[in-house]
Amino acid sequence: MQPAPAYDLLLPRDRAGVLPVREGEPDLLALFADAEDRAGTHVRANMVATLDGAGAGPDGRSASISSPADRRMFRVLRALADVVLVGAGTVRVEGYRELPVAEHLRDARASLGRAPHIALAVVTRRGEVPADVRPGGQPPFVVTGPDGRDAAVRCVGAERVLQVPAVDGRLDLAAALDALADRGVRQVLTEGGPSLLADLLAADLVDELCLTTTPLLAGPAAPGVLAGGSRLDPPAGAHLRHLLHAQGTLLARWDLRGPTAAGATSGEVSAAPVGSGA
Repeated sequence: MQPAPAYDLLLPRDRAGVLPVREGEPDLLALFADAEDRAGTHVRANMVATLDGAGAGPDGRSASISSPADRRMFRVLRALADVVLVGAGTVRVEGYRELPVAEHLRDARASLGRAPHIALAVVTRRGEVPADVRPGGQPPFVVTGPDGRDAAVRCVGAERVLQVPAVDGRLDLAAALDALADRGVRQVLTEGGPSLLADLLAADLVDELCLTTTPLLAGPAAPGVLAGGSRLDPPAGAHLRHLLHAQGTLLARWDLRGPTAAGATSGEVSAAPVGSGA
C-alpha cells in the first residue's frame, strides 16, 4: 500500500499551506474542530467519486476508485465518529466487518472523549446483516422497521435493534438518529451507500458532506454517488469549508448548514447544488 501523502490546503486562502502526515493528525483534526462545539447530533457524510461522478469502480466497490490521499482522510473521519451509519447493501458489497481506529489516531480520539471502538449502525428494511459483522467485538446496531424487527432480533439481539416507523417502505431516519442519540451516539459518520445518502439528504439530516474526487473516469454506465435516490427539488445548497489536494485527488468539505453564497465568509467558497452529477 502506498504511503499517505501530504496535503496542499488550497482553501481557505488565509490558511493555505502544506499539511504533512503527523502523529495524531493535529492539522486535519483542527479543520474539523468546529463540529466538536455543536450541540446535539452531527451527521457527516463521506463519499469518494470519480471525475464523472461515479461512486464505485467496475467491481461495485468504492475502494477501487479510492487513492492514498482519500484513505488518509478516511481514517481521520472514522476516528472522529461515534458511529458509522451505512446501508445493508454497502455492508455486504464493501465487506464491512471491523471498524479499526488507526493506531496513530487512537490517542487523539481518546482526547476527544470518544469510545475506544467505533460503533456500526446498519440500515435495513429486512432486518438482516451478516453474522460476522462485529466491530469492537459487539454486534452492530440495526435500524429497521416493523417488518424487519424479528429478523434483526435474531441477528443481533433485541438490545441492538433500533425499530423506527416506516412509510411507503422508507424508514424514518430522523427517528433512527434520535434512537442513536438516546444511546449516547451523536457524532454520526455515514459512508452510504448512495441510496441511503440520498434519503438522508432528502430528509435534510446531513450537516456536512466530505467528498473526495479522484482523477479517474468511470464512464456513463457507472452509478453515481447518489444513485437510487430521489432528485432534490430544489437542489440543496452548500458552502465550501476547505479544499485539499494531493497527487491529483481533491478533498472538499461542504457545509450544508452554513451561510448561503451571499453570506459566505472570506476564504470560503459557496456553491449549489450538491450531488448534481448523480
